[in-house]
Amino acid sequence: MKIPKLQIGNVIADLPIVQGGMGVRVSLASLASAVAEEGGIGTISSIGLGDVEASKHDYERMSREALEREIRKTKSTSSGNIAVNFMGVLSNVNDLIMAAVREGIKTIVYGAGLPTKLPGLIVDSSINLVPIVSSARVAEFILRSWDKRYERIPDAIILEGPLAGGHLGFSQEQLGQLDKYSLDNLLPEILETIKTYEDKYGKKIPVIAAGGIFDGMDIARMLSLGASGVQMATRFVCTEECDVSQEFKQTYLDAKEEDIVIIKSPVGMPGRAIKNKFLDDLEIKGKLKIDCPYRCLTACKVSDARYCIAKALLNSYFGDIDHGLIFCGQNAYRIDKIVTVKELISGLLAELEAA
Repeated sequence: MKIPKLQIGNVIADLPIVQGGMGVRVSLASLASAVAEEGGIGTISSIGLGDVEASKHDYERMSREALEREIRKTKSTSSGNIAVNFMGVLSNVNDLIMAAVREGIKTIVYGAGLPTKLPGLIVDSSINLVPIVSSARVAEFILRSWDKRYERIPDAIILEGPLAGGHLGFSQEQLGQLDKYSLDNLLPEILETIKTYEDKYGKKIPVIAAGGIFDGMDIARMLSLGASGVQMATRFVCTEECDVSQEFKQTYLDAKEEDIVIIKSPVGMPGRAIKNKFLDDLEIKGKLKIDCPYRCLTACKVSDARYCIAKALLNSYFGDIDHGLIFCGQNAYRIDKIVTVKELISGLLAELEAA
């Protein structure tokens, strides 16, 4: 099949592949710029970037300056298309978004929360606003809200299905019915939902399918169902350019299908991770001691939380797997080697062309 380009507002990527934003230093400049150089859209995650010790005393400033550094690094190594991913539950999300805008980022991806006020924060229509949703119902709510309040619609929508990694926009009950809530079922629903708004504004709203996209066959299937592109995150963890520790990557390589489990995050959302000693110990102890100077997540009630998710994710990033949480997508167990971004994308394109 002919491989289509992906257009999001004023951004045109040669390939319909967006590298997903993975928080707490998984998606940094090295990975994002490598993907952008290959023709996709590279994504920096804005979450958990500040120096661990310095952030205890000035969390907001340290977070902002760390994000600015990552954006500048990316721009110095790639002339391709870069997005930045934000979580709505971050206590300093608006400060980080405006920092990215000042640094010249043209695509803002917003998940883990409803971006009802985002167009009011970013009034520049040349900056692309891309919410992440898990259903046509949520997409309709955002579309209706933006249309009424701001006379604006999203420049693209990322539809994240239940096979994604990290925090999920589905209930535990829904995650027990994966076929019912599959991308194959969700995608036609959202494409139907956006039609009214596309007609009203006279422009296309690209839908980018995410969650469980593993190979070129998956990409081909999503494109054939009407998606304008796909977002992939898990596949990019075991690349040379991903900055996580070798121990983190080895956990992916060693994982079996039964090792991939659903957990309850301190954020209050279900999440998908690899079962390891940290999760085993947590089951036995029930709760770990938390001394939180950051207050990084508005949805995290420190007194009730079983553990500090920021610390657990940072431990994995640095290689302390026994005390770390390792988020992953449902298909992580299928990864069997570490490759370069170039090799990964070349393989995906060969599979897509053959589909």
